[in-house]
Amino acid sequence: MKISFKPTGVCSKQINIEVDENDIVQDVEYIGGCNGNLKGIGALVKGMKVEDVIEKLKNIKCGYKNTSCPDQLARALEENF
Repeated sequence: MKISFKPTGVCSKQINIEVDENDIVQDVEYIGGCNGNLKGIGALVKGMKVEDVIEKLKNIKCGYKNTSCPDQLARALEENF
């Protein structure tokens, strides 16, 4: 399953996520935002179960913001799984 998610409250403009039939994350691509950090997040969650990604990344804040790019990834996964 491929998902394109429009995050809010963060620098990135889109998150493209690919998850297989076993709910394992196959790929995450952020458009915009802190390129190196977001590539790192994508690499770290690749191969993880969706529920584990949500548990690890949900409610992470970025500075004074109420959300972050990792939190937006968790929200995208929650909405779709």
